[in-house]
Order: sequence, then structure tokens, then C-alpha cells
Amino acid sequence: MSSPEDPTFQGKDERVQNLRQLAKWRATARVLTEALPHILKYDQKTVLVKYGGNAMGEEGVAKHFAQDIVLMRQTGIDPVVVHGGGPQIGAMLKKLEIKSHFIDGLRVTDQAAIDVVEMVLTGTVNKQIVSAINNAGGKAVGISGKDGQLIIAKKLLRKKKDPATGKEEVIDLGFVGEPDEINIEVVRTIVRADMVAVIAPVGVGRDGETYNINADTVAGAVAGALAADRMLLLTDVPGVMDRNGNLIEQLTTTEARALIKDGTISGGMIPKVETCIDAVERGVHAAVILDGRVQHVLLIELFTEHGAGTMIVRG
Repeated sequence: MSSPEDPTFQGKDERVQNLRQLAKWRATARVLTEALPHILKYDQKTVLVKYGGNAMGEEGVAKHFAQDIVLMRQTGIDPVVVHGGGPQIGAMLKKLEIKSHFIDGLRVTDQAAIDVVEMVLTGTVNKQIVSAINNAGGKAVGISGKDGQLIIAKKLLRKKKDPATGKEEVIDLGFVGEPDEINIEVVRTIVRADMVAVIAPVGVGRDGETYNINADTVAGAVAGALAADRMLLLTDVPGVMDRNGNLIEQLTTTEARALIKDGTISGGMIPKVETCIDAVERGVHAAVILDGRVQHVLLIELFTEHGAGTMIVRG
């Protein structure tokens, strides 16, 4: 029996290590072979990524997200990021003892609240994402919809039927808006400078008012204005599920509308799917709803054959 001091034993150990290293190289080669056609497919294409939800507060997930954005840029993709910040806004409002409530999933935003919303989105969350991308080796620039009048917004009006009278009443959500006009040149300027635009979902009214806008809505509008090849919505679920709880990998816009109508798509998934439908109908090639909690989910979606999440296409 050979001992560790035996040259024969040492030679076998070295061969085993070499074989293990060779196996790793082969695995790397297989990954590159699978990824290369997809890398070429997205070369010089714009991919808009909506980054939001609870994943934004998890340091590990945020780090992997930044790495993915940098790698996308290094492989020739032009990534543009739109982010949310609902949990962070809620925490700050609570800290400042400013009361806030929601109607149909939208935060009612008075003057006190809009000041906090803008501060958190543009001054804290936006800069954290920019710093993460820069620390990962990228070059990111943080802006809001107010910069360069990127997003001209109008007040969002919602109507609700009074159950007692049957009459429709207009609900005042305060400084909550929706995109009325997208002036995309400021984003294109950043992209042409080989940098990543990171956009906070705050818009400006025609009279100078500041509006809080749903980040998914902003993502769809900006993706459409850019004629992006892909819009990727990172959320906290795997994608759209059927009635048996199985992931639906692809839907046409017609099929998606039918699933909303029959109740298969419900709750908070409805506005996300509607955003995808709107983006695709604005000219985006495809929109995908992904689980942002999965490490490197952006790379899995873009650079593998099977992808991830639910893809929505025109049809």
C-alpha cells in the first residue's frame, strides 16, 4: 500500500487533480458553447430590466443583479434598468410617522408623501443600485423621469362604483401619475456613452408637479419607447402559473388576456401581465416575468436555451 510520501502515490494524486481540473474546464466549455449563440443574438440589442420587490433589500441578490447587468453590458447588450422601491418608501414613511394607505394596489400620495417618495427613490434606492453596478465593474448613471423630462406625467384617475348608489366616483390618489409622454433621448444618450441608465419611477407634470408612478408602468412605457428587444420584469414569483400551480413558459397577448378574464391570472399578477402586454404592443419583441430571487436569473433567461419565467409575445 502506497504512503503519502511514496512518489507513486503523489503521481496518482496529481493525475486525479488534473482530471478534476479538466472536468471543470469541459463544463465551462459546455456553458460557453450553449451561451455563445444567445450572446450573438442579443449583441447591440436593448434589454430593459425592471428591478424591484423585496429582492432589492437582500444584499446577496443585489450583488448578483449588479454582476448580471455588468456582464450583459460586457457581452454587447445595452441594458437599461427601471427600479421600484415600495418597501423602502413604506419604511421611511413609517419612520417619519406619515400615514399612508393603498387603493387598488396604488399608494395614495399626498404632498408630504410625495416628498418622501422622491427622496427615497432618487436619493437612496437609485444611488444604491448605481453604486452596486459601478462596484461590479460597470458604469451606471442614475436618473429619474424628471431628468431631461424623460417622463411627462399626468394625474392618474381611477373610478370606483358606489355599491349603494351604483354611480361611479372618481378616486383621488393624490400625486400618483401615469406616463403621458416619453422623451427617450436622454436614455439613448447614456446608452451611446456605453453606460447603464438606472431610472427612478418619478415623473414630472406639464405644470412642474412631481408624480409617483408605478415602476412596472414606467418599465413598459420606457421599453416601448426604446423598442427594446426584451423587457424583463423581476418579481418575487417564478412567473405566471396555471390553475394547477404549474409555470406557464410562454403566452401570446391574446392568451394572456383570456387568462385574466377567466381568473387564472389574478391579484398582483394582473398589472404585471398587463404591463407586458402593453410593452409588446408598443413594439417590444417579448416581455418576460422572472423570479428575481433566483441567483443570476437574468443570465439564465438570456443565455440558456430553456430560459426562465413566463414569456409574453405578440399574438
